[in-house]
Parts: sequence; C-alpha cells; structure tokens
Amino acid sequence: MLKDFKAFIMKGNVVDLAVGIIVGVAFGTIVSSLVNDVIMPPIGLALGKIDFSNLMVVLRQGATPGPYASLAAAKAAGAVTINYGTFVNTIINFLIIALVVFFFIVRPIARMQTPKKVAAPAAPTTKECPHCATSIPIKATRCPNCTSQL
Repeated sequence: MLKDFKAFIMKGNVVDLAVGIIVGVAFGTIVSSLVNDVIMPPIGLALGKIDFSNLMVVLRQGATPGPYASLAAAKAAGAVTINYGTFVNTIINFLIIALVVFFFIVRPIARMQTPKKVAAPAAPTTKECPHCATSIPIKATRCPNCTSQL
C-alpha cells in the first residue's frame, strides 16, 4: 500500500499540481500586496482619503461604544461588523488575478492550440488534353496541338 501511495504522489500530474498551488498562493500574496499597498491608497486618496480596509458597518457595539477609528479598533472592542471595505479589496484582488491568468496563461495556450490555417491550393489554370496528353488552358474547347474537340 505504501508503494502505491508513493507511485501516486510521484506521478507528474500530482507534482505539477502541487507546484501550481504553491506558485498560485505566492502570486496571490503578491497581488494582495499590490492591491492593498499600491492600488487602493491612491484610489482612497482620490475619493476623499478613504481607507477601504477600514470601511465597515457596525451591527452591534462592542464593550467600548463606537465610533471606531479602524476595523482593528472595532475588533478589539468586540463589535460585530460587516467589513465591506475588505470585500472590495478582495474583489479587486480576484479581478487582477483573473486578468493575469486570462492574458498570460489562457490566451497564449489557446493561441498555441489553434491549428494554423493552410492556404487552399490555387485553382488550376490548365487541363490535359485526353487525346494527345498535352497541357492546354482550362477554357479551351479545342486542343491547339491535335485539334480535337474537347
């Protein structure tokens, strides 16, 4: 049983999948940092100094009543919140990852897999005379060599 398990684990597909997951998680971390540290601060500044990660709706006050300056303060007070700012960041993360996967993985693979179009052969311009076997124009009605009717 241990040999079967080892054979299964060492199959190329399983190893490739494991590597893909590890790279995907690392890429997800990079995209999260890109969104949270590079993209969202200028958007928040343009929209009136809003920090999207701290946007929330307080459903129930915590041990110390609000208003809370940040999501961390609300969590520390034990408040129950709907964190829609974090949700916006997550949606932007997803969209960036989906765009990168589409443009850098799906489209190139699709281009590699589409069959190359082969040019259709040109229409023949000559035909062979059935009587003398010489090449004559396709529109000819009489052979110029043997004068037979075509």
